[in-house]
Amino acid sequence: MDTLTFNQEQAAAMTAIACNEAKSDYDALENSINEGLDVGLTVSQIKEALSQLYAYTGFPRSLNALGTLQKVIAERDAKGLKTEAGKDASPMASNYDALKQGTEVQTKLSGQPFDYAFCPAEDYYLKAHLFGDIFARDNLTFADRELVTVSALAGLESVEPQIAAHVNGARNMGLTDAQLLAIPRVLQERVGKMEAHRVAAAIQKLCVSDSVNDILASDIFVQNYVDLKSSWRRGEPNTAYAQYFIGNSYIAPYDGDMVNVTFEPGCRNNWHIHHKQVQVLVCVYGRGWYQEWGKPAVKLEPGVTVEIPEGVKHWHGAAKDSWMQHLTYHKDVQESAGNEWLEPVDDDVYGKLK
Repeated sequence: MDTLTFNQEQAAAMTAIACNEAKSDYDALENSINEGLDVGLTVSQIKEALSQLYAYTGFPRSLNALGTLQKVIAERDAKGLKTEAGKDASPMASNYDALKQGTEVQTKLSGQPFDYAFCPAEDYYLKAHLFGDIFARDNLTFADRELVTVSALAGLESVEPQIAAHVNGARNMGLTDAQLLAIPRVLQERVGKMEAHRVAAAIQKLCVSDSVNDILASDIFVQNYVDLKSSWRRGEPNTAYAQYFIGNSYIAPYDGDMVNVTFEPGCRNNWHIHHKQVQVLVCVYGRGWYQEWGKPAVKLEPGVTVEIPEGVKHWHGAAKDSWMQHLTYHKDVQESAGNEWLEPVDDDVYGKLK
């Protein structure tokens, strides 16, 4: 029970399956289930993983994910695609003791005895049901289950203590450092950078391997996005205009020529002028600044709208201690309209804004 039974491709697929279940992204889940079946995961293994996850992500997500699995199987059957059923879990022994079994498993996972004295009922559920009844099912090993758990928790917000505990538990249950380090890499490639960051940060704290720094440093976004709690899309790095920004910004286009611009803390664009067009800014998240040449800076907060007249020299960006997002579009656009980019905003001037 202390060995990961998935090969590298299967482990990657299961990582994506578990995280997409947690995120309730059922289109992505459908794709990752198909990928898993294509590389040899069985229906039994996937079903068991999605069933286990009700204990971590809730019954609604688990049931919806199982429904997605059913849909995939039906579609594959209709297309004549191979789907391996696999073996179900063995029946429990007649003398099976869920509380005893679960206590042993939880102790192994935690590395020491664990008792949640503050809430004895929760302590019992963890031992007898989660680590007893669920973990005792032998169609997934303990190592398999911890890979599933870590991958799913990566898809949830504000559960960093649990991610850290299960990263440590995954090592105790038999995942090698290489297998553990593969989780954030797969998440970054197949699910999202925020999800990768959550696991990579937990791995780094445990000093599993210095190579995790490559994951954390592989994209500027991974360094800071943990502080961005916005429902607005961050978009992609604003590489086309990066030369006109201090700090990192991101662009997410919407219909109707509207764009959401995300500024990391301290990021602002250079002074610039819009010729033959009027720009409109609508702040939707965080705090920032807008300033016209020769005038005091104006605070940007959610709901604040600024209409920038044609020909006015100005800049806008985030506060030094906050992310900021604004929607922007242009109106009254004339022929040959464009931007004139000028000098950066002076650090001393920006630093005095409060």
